[in-house]
Amino acid sequence: MLLVPVPAGDASTSGKVGPADAASLLLVLVCGVQALRGRVQRPSPLAVLVLGVPAVGLAVATATAGDPYAALPGFVRYLQVFVLVPVAIVLLVRDAGEFRIAAGCFVVLALVQGAVGVVQYATHTGASYQGEYIRAVGTFGPGDVMGMATVVAYGLVVATAAALAPGLPRRVRRTAGASALLLVLPLVLSFSRGSWIATAGAAVLVMGLAGIRRAVQVLLALAAAGVVLVGGLGVGSEMVAERLTSITQVSSAPDQSVTDRYTMWAAAGAMWRERPAAGVGLKGFPANRDSHASLGLSSGSDTAGAGQGYIRQPLLSPHNMYLLVLSEQGLIGLTALAGGWAVLLVAGIRRYVSGGGALRDCGLVAIGLLVWQLTDFLYADIGGPSTVLTGVIIGLAAWWALPSGAGSGADAGAGAAAAAGAAGGGTGRATGPRSCSGAAGR
Repeated sequence: MLLVPVPAGDASTSGKVGPADAASLLLVLVCGVQALRGRVQRPSPLAVLVLGVPAVGLAVATATAGDPYAALPGFVRYLQVFVLVPVAIVLLVRDAGEFRIAAGCFVVLALVQGAVGVVQYATHTGASYQGEYIRAVGTFGPGDVMGMATVVAYGLVVATAAALAPGLPRRVRRTAGASALLLVLPLVLSFSRGSWIATAGAAVLVMGLAGIRRAVQVLLALAAAGVVLVGGLGVGSEMVAERLTSITQVSSAPDQSVTDRYTMWAAAGAMWRERPAAGVGLKGFPANRDSHASLGLSSGSDTAGAGQGYIRQPLLSPHNMYLLVLSEQGLIGLTALAGGWAVLLVAGIRRYVSGGGALRDCGLVAIGLLVWQLTDFLYADIGGPSTVLTGVIIGLAAWWALPSGAGSGADAGAGAAAAAGAAGGGTGRATGPRSCSGAAGR
């Protein structure tokens, strides 16, 4: 996990394997070796079905593509993120202690990247935004402006869940709450509308599951932090207000990014209507974009700053995961992927509401992260180094929602030290051979 922000040149855009991808593939290899030795958790039959069916949809979309060879890299990427990494997480995470360590790594990564982003805003060394180099992007660079926003949002959701989780020590909950408040600032300075919406949705659900009393306390704290940061200190107040207003400006006065997004959404829908069952094939959206998009689509988006010169980034996806899957994989692929995610969400919430025992903090984290990801998929899709974290989240959600009955559900505490270290900032010591870079997929 901690390898996600390691610079990898143009790996996010050229299709090269970055450090995080290499680490995730190593994780899958280790999982395979451990499975042969019989040293992994035995997944439930439903978990096998939910995590395995997407491979069928991917195979169909690749085989029926106009150019199956060109679709092969897409097949490998989707298989990595939505099948192999989640399966490895389910098999290798043995108990709640290791789950909490992985969750703590999300917070550590978010705090580090958030600190870099705040410095970028304060020193005008960030990515270009409205003519100023103030957009917080962390170490991901302007070519992946969503990278820092994504990892900071992950950490904020985990910290919020830990702050609200019943059963955790008070010191842990206070540390987690302080971490959540700290992460609000870099998330705001990312100027990422999709991340704001997804974080708000996930946080509200987590608060609702944790209880009204706890939710009111956290809402008051977050509101106070927002007033101090944006209102009192004037941190990007005008730009933040303008960014928030632009969310609702769809038909009246949308900016070019909104126009491009809706134009690409329409193009994705047109592709699906041509081939509703299997879509145009993996990696087929860029090749079919111009023949289905209106003249309102620009040629690309401008990126600069954060140590990079001016680059015109081409628009190669609809920035909506559901529409991307629908256009490239058709109803077969969308049903296999989104159907599995829906099962994980419903089963996860059901397990939490029905009890969950001493593992309820794990449930809040898993549900919060999954809801964030599914909401963000309305405004974004996979791409960049942080994509591998998507596989980790799906794996953690499956570990919680579809327990094997032998390991994940049986552990009642997994040690107070591991819980305190992981949920409170990742300083706890792993009880097994996997640490932040191993148990969480990096």
